[in-house]
Amino acid sequence: MSVVDEIKDRLDITEVIQSYVPLKKAGRSYKGLCPFHAEKTPSFVVFPHTGTWHCFGACSTGGDVFTFIMKQENLDFGEALKLLAQRAGVELEPASPQANEAEQRRDLLRAINQSAAAYFHYLLSNSDEAERARAYLGERGLDQETIDRFQVGYALDRWDALFKYLTDKGYSPVDIAEAGLIVERESGGQQSSGRGYYDRFRGRIVFPIRDHQGRPIGFGGRILGDGVPKYLNSPQSPLFDKSRVLFGLDLAKVGIRTTGEAVIVEGYMDVLMAHQYGINNVIAQMGTALTEAQLQRLKRYTQRFILALDSDAAGDQATLRGLDVARQVMDHEVVPVPTAQGLIRFEDRLAADIRSLSLPPDEDPDEVIREDPAHWARLVVAAKPVMDYYFDALTADLDLATAKGKAEATRRLGPLIAELGDRVQRTHYLQQLARMIQV
Repeated sequence: MSVVDEIKDRLDITEVIQSYVPLKKAGRSYKGLCPFHAEKTPSFVVFPHTGTWHCFGACSTGGDVFTFIMKQENLDFGEALKLLAQRAGVELEPASPQANEAEQRRDLLRAINQSAAAYFHYLLSNSDEAERARAYLGERGLDQETIDRFQVGYALDRWDALFKYLTDKGYSPVDIAEAGLIVERESGGQQSSGRGYYDRFRGRIVFPIRDHQGRPIGFGGRILGDGVPKYLNSPQSPLFDKSRVLFGLDLAKVGIRTTGEAVIVEGYMDVLMAHQYGINNVIAQMGTALTEAQLQRLKRYTQRFILALDSDAAGDQATLRGLDVARQVMDHEVVPVPTAQGLIRFEDRLAADIRSLSLPPDEDPDEVIREDPAHWARLVVAAKPVMDYYFDALTADLDLATAKGKAEATRRLGPLIAELGDRVQRTHYLQQLARMIQV
């Protein structure tokens, strides 16, 4: 975790801003008079769940706790960093020579990835060999604007095309290999003219994978025709760790903040098709299930998540794993609850809204969106609360006519019901469980 992230995690943006601006709670947000222009009607809003603020009045600006302090105190970023670090109790240390060297190394790898992304994208548009790839993307319904926006490319079906291109630009084979773009040839393996290296991506449509700042850190390649694996991702590197990356987040973060929710899908094409149709709050998990690191990144933008994963058995298991991770990672709040005796007890409750979207059988999100974007919008609105999904998924294999099945259903669902933050909802699901097991 960077120093900036640590400061944000330690500080409550509402408390920081309230030391400058009187705020009143308005639902999940806080409102007050904008400190940056004269106004009589509050248009300044703080969003604690995303750690951001925005003026909906004359300023029409916003940001995080750093941008607020910079603007309020007329400081540059370094000065704001020092002020907030002191407030958060975070000790700032000058970067060591080793840290500086490591960052320079990462900058070099990013430059190599950027060159590779530009090369792949050029080939997709201009190479005769990429005609099949262009036809495939056209059949899938992608337009040129979307292809350009995501910098989709094509890797030639040759052993050393990218290797030659990057070495001609002056990059060393060792550095290209560390970026995950070429593989060192083992003795006795396939021969190439790459002086002991061959390209990792060959004969594939290539999707650049970018960090939340839009910097290329890796690639995903889809095979054309038969071949395994169907999808091939960059290996672990100083830049790329698929357990920490969400595909499309750099282009979706504004949409997530605007809509107040993030829709999580499985595939690159799902994300591209959603954004093509103006649905800009869709991102894809990397790997077979959501991870804690991915959700830690995502919860900076919203506390409402909709999982739109495949509707097959593997998709159901991925949804369950994702929901379990989300429940563990999402913020909790301690709330006072009156008791029947007139006392107050405090309960720890989940402060997030987690839902599951049911896809039509044998259809992926990109197919649903392409066929009828309005249908997709209805599916998002109708996404099941996490508890409704658990009731279906966790009891599907139980015989609820037997005492054993009833006991197991209670064992699985009871602790989940207890986590619910709203007392009325908790009572509702307890009654639903009672009806289900007829007890």
